Amino acid sequence: MAVPTVGEVNARAATAETAENISALRIRQVTADLTEELRHLVLWPDKPLDYVRLDEDKYGHHFGAFVPCQDKPVAVISVFFEPVPPVRANANDHTTSGDHGTSARFRKFACHPEFQGQGIGTSLLRYAASYCASMGAAVLWCDARLSSSRWYEKRGLIPFGDTFFKDTVEYTRMRMGLVDSEADGQMRSQPGVEL
Repeated sequence: MAVPTVGEVNARAATAETAENISALRIRQVTADLTEELRHLVLWPDKPLDYVRLDEDKYGHHFGAFVPCQDKPVAVISVFFEPVPPVRANANDHTTSGDHGTSARFRKFACHPEFQGQGIGTSLLRYAASYCASMGAAVLWCDARLSSSRWYEKRGLIPFGDTFFKDTVEYTRMRMGLVDSEADGQMRSQPGVEL
């Protein structure tokens, strides 16, 4: 029998730690101030802390993902019940389509770099989607960094509208249906997010 290399031992330990983190993961509602440190670290580390605070935080529903031996959340997400913005089908189209029902927007979604790639962010997004659906939302949407849009697509969100910039970062809007809406014939529950 071959002796495992240090890399193989480290990979096994990391896999075991990942499985342990997911199985012991606890997601709960938190206050907005408990999200700020992680928002700042992950999303806008070069900006002052005030940059990640939102005036509407007082109206939001904030969630944190916790793993054993950590008293602070390792991932956070904030949800706001607000309409999907209208978008034009193309530059020559002067009609718009927007929200045709209750929708929720998630913002300031961040996972600590040491805990990324372990399924924690995916679990938190699923939790937020389930929460929004239970509160009557038919659509969940966000402004996603273009650099992260493939991650969201793998979890069932689809891009809509034109890209745009916040500061120097390019964004796209993304959404997913939370319920089957036969009446309007548009959004359907998307694969990748279990509700």
